[in-house]
Amino acid sequence: MKLIHPSYFPNILTFSYIMHHDICWEVEDNYQKQTYRNRTYICTDRGKHILSIPIVHVGKANGRQKYKDVALDNSYPWQRQHWRTLETAYRTSPFFEFYEDDIKPLYTETFDGLLDFNLKTIETIFKCLQLEMPQTKTEEFEENPIQHEDYRSLISAKLKTKLDIEPYVQVFGDRNSFIPNLSILDLLFNVGPNTVNYLNHDFIIPTNG
Repeated sequence: MKLIHPSYFPNILTFSYIMHHDICWEVEDNYQKQTYRNRTYICTDRGKHILSIPIVHVGKANGRQKYKDVALDNSYPWQRQHWRTLETAYRTSPFFEFYEDDIKPLYTETFDGLLDFNLKTIETIFKCLQLEMPQTKTEEFEENPIQHEDYRSLISAKLKTKLDIEPYVQVFGDRNSFIPNLSILDLLFNVGPNTVNYLNHDFIIPTNG
């Protein structure tokens, strides 16, 4: 069983692991910046674009904060902004309208916690693909897990891995060269139900030694 963090509409590499392996969600760790916990990348007419979720930062006196305790900063209309950006980027994609009614409630309903929201984004993708989402979660934090394979590094936005991601048609492909490993939303809106077949692939290029 692989240990993985829930992230905001995970990238293609992470989602391929989630979909094809037994997964245990890491929900007992501390929140860290510079990760996919509160960001995802999509493709717009200007190229790669970040969608970042604002969170309520705790003061230094409170020390570290558990990921599961991180609150969304809903004083800022981030949901409306993210949805407008997604509409602008993907309205003309082949499958945006097909999945719109499933995705839009994530940006119209109120959510309080970042972890719960991220799990909901993943659950929504599984629903769109008519698959069952993994439900197992950690009950305590282990720096060096014994019972699980540690894939928590996938959450890092700084992770450098050689990937073999087959190009698919993206909305602004005529303006930008293919942009790999974007949010699962980019794949879903562009290839639709074929997302499942596309993810049947080992995206990491093996290294010698």
